[in-house]
Amino acid sequence: MKKLFLQVIALAVMLPAVAANISDDRSLAPFVYPENASVKVDKPAYMADGLSYLRLSEDGKKVVKVDTRSGKELETVMDVTHTRETTIASIDDFVLSPDGSKLLVSRERKMIYRRSSMAKYYVYEIRTRLLHPLSEKFEYQRAPLFSPDGRMVAFVGNDNNIHLHKIDFGSEIDVTTDGSVDHVINGVPDWVYEEEFTTSVSMAWAPDNQTLCYIKYNESDVPAFSFPLYEGSCEPMRQYALYPGSFTYKYPVAGEPNSRVSVHSYDVDNRKTKNLDIPATGIEYIPRIAYGGSPDRLIVATLNRAQTRMELFSLNPRSNVAKSILVEESDAWLDPLTYEDLTFNADNFVVLSTRSGFTHAYQYTYAGALSRTLTKGDFNVTAYYGSDLKGNHYVQSTVTGAINRVVSRIDIKGVMKHITPERGTGSAWFTPAMNFYTVNYSNSAKPACYTLCSIDGKELRVIEDNAAVAAKYAGMPAKEFITIPNDEGAQMNAYIIKPSDFSPSRRYPVIMHQYSGPGSQQVLDSWSVDWMQYAAGKGYVVVCVDGRGTGGRGRAWETAVYKNLGHYETLDQHAAARWMARQPYVDSARIGICGWSYGGYETLMAVSSAGSPYAAAVAIAPVTDWRYYDTIYAERYMLTPRENEDGYRRSAPINAVGGLSVPLLIMHGTADDNVHFMNTVQYTSALQAAGKWCDLFIYPNMNHSINGCDARLSVYSRMLGYFDANMR
Repeated sequence: MKKLFLQVIALAVMLPAVAANISDDRSLAPFVYPENASVKVDKPAYMADGLSYLRLSEDGKKVVKVDTRSGKELETVMDVTHTRETTIASIDDFVLSPDGSKLLVSRERKMIYRRSSMAKYYVYEIRTRLLHPLSEKFEYQRAPLFSPDGRMVAFVGNDNNIHLHKIDFGSEIDVTTDGSVDHVINGVPDWVYEEEFTTSVSMAWAPDNQTLCYIKYNESDVPAFSFPLYEGSCEPMRQYALYPGSFTYKYPVAGEPNSRVSVHSYDVDNRKTKNLDIPATGIEYIPRIAYGGSPDRLIVATLNRAQTRMELFSLNPRSNVAKSILVEESDAWLDPLTYEDLTFNADNFVVLSTRSGFTHAYQYTYAGALSRTLTKGDFNVTAYYGSDLKGNHYVQSTVTGAINRVVSRIDIKGVMKHITPERGTGSAWFTPAMNFYTVNYSNSAKPACYTLCSIDGKELRVIEDNAAVAAKYAGMPAKEFITIPNDEGAQMNAYIIKPSDFSPSRRYPVIMHQYSGPGSQQVLDSWSVDWMQYAAGKGYVVVCVDGRGTGGRGRAWETAVYKNLGHYETLDQHAAARWMARQPYVDSARIGICGWSYGGYETLMAVSSAGSPYAAAVAIAPVTDWRYYDTIYAERYMLTPRENEDGYRRSAPINAVGGLSVPLLIMHGTADDNVHFMNTVQYTSALQAAGKWCDLFIYPNMNHSINGCDARLSVYSRMLGYFDANMR
């Protein structure tokens, strides 16, 4: 059996050896997932009037109604020991029907990809206590969707078809019949849509309950990707004890065919489906469909393949008449918020656009006329929450600085008033009636606190303050927010975490941790406890810098990397490292860099480029060539390989291995469906061809997150152990 540690001897660069058989450092465990998690409060299932909501009991046996204002339980809505017709032991989750009369409860959830899952679903009628399976034909169902009147549920079976359960009649009807695994998917997205367009359902009910519209994905021409499955030791798969299995799915890499998408309608009364015609050419993607307040107004968001042009269409599903109501174009990629966070109201819709150079909210009529510019200025709106009965609009933005997120109320005169602190990170959710909202606020020194407020801003009660978490990590090394200049003199947002016993007279090793991906932000004034604080406690200075391409600072800063990934990010990380090297408390010979996913990619670019100032590097699940990554993400920033051949060549770490001259550790899961393990295999092959080698640690059957069975502890133990071995 050949070893998976590809340490090529011939012509190898002599790098420092790493001590073998190092055990996981259990003292690190409180600083990594899952032990570092604080209490998270999710938006509850509100009743339509917002005065109460439903909550699942901790044992999963009851659903209770709770008074919104006081938090007191009002009544038991469902008790699994007192149901009629069907009995189940407990439930994992539930969905409240739009009319508040029924629950859709689930058990035995099975994840499919990052956002999608299937489960055993049951319909529960609150008044009669009747409980029955959602389907008699399919044991597991996917993406169930109540009709507005709560009398029907559309869902997708394992045959890739949409089925309709009519609750009043106990009947099950086939909406589509052409679904086929690896060929046609109805009503739910394929892998790349789910991953890159952040969606798991591709169906929409008309407000009058008469029509169900859906997207069909024909993935017949999409190439398949396979990776092996092993027995492993974390949740072992005994069936692969002697011979590996495999997982195969459709995954379009850059330049390859995507699914062919189309929009269809199903008439509930006559049981007929119809192809809905979109009067446009050059449409590659349909990331969203939704009704715009009327049964004759299905809104379809479309994108060209380069993702530089969005066109919204208003379609009448009955007449099949369509009209264009908005075109949004950009010289670079469109911000995904533009088409993913559309808000459709009864008589208008709100879109987030970067047309001014910053992301702002614009209100349109369904005739396509701009009726109001809701926000403006040199800041980004990062979320739009809606409007209340007085006409006030609510947004989250960077108005107080890129490292902050503040929630604000904008009155009918356009005056903005902040309803969360100006420094730190605030977000909010609102009741359906917009009569209450809950604020989630944290900063680098304070964990998340959830506070219920009335719509006039009065604080009513604290739902969760994470006091135990604050006490647990009291006294840990703190983040210091600074700016660091790049080579062009632009100030980059950064934070430094210094050892608790920091002395300016000492010289410390430095770990630079970054992600660097387009639109991302790591430097935020928000609560986070992770390996960085632990490393600082062990004598490292930890630095994180958001260079060009990252988010929160407007389009010019973000799109500087367009068609040239890895170039400006590397220049900026190098500049930050050199700046750190000049600080009197830093040992310039002991600066390391690390990152995960895009951060792993940038780590490889940084240590392989001219002028690399690093002593050691750790890359986790890295992309090593954008030709290996999916169409939507890679082409959003790079176009296709045919359109940007030189850009792909320059941006690939596998083409820069000749510049690697420092110890490098790569860690990767073999069942990573996002950044395939093939990236690492191809990279190590390129190293071998160049007469070089790296250290490699693999995680059998682990996905991109490398979670479960203390795997996250293992990752960071290996990483810190590697820096100890090469920088101490």
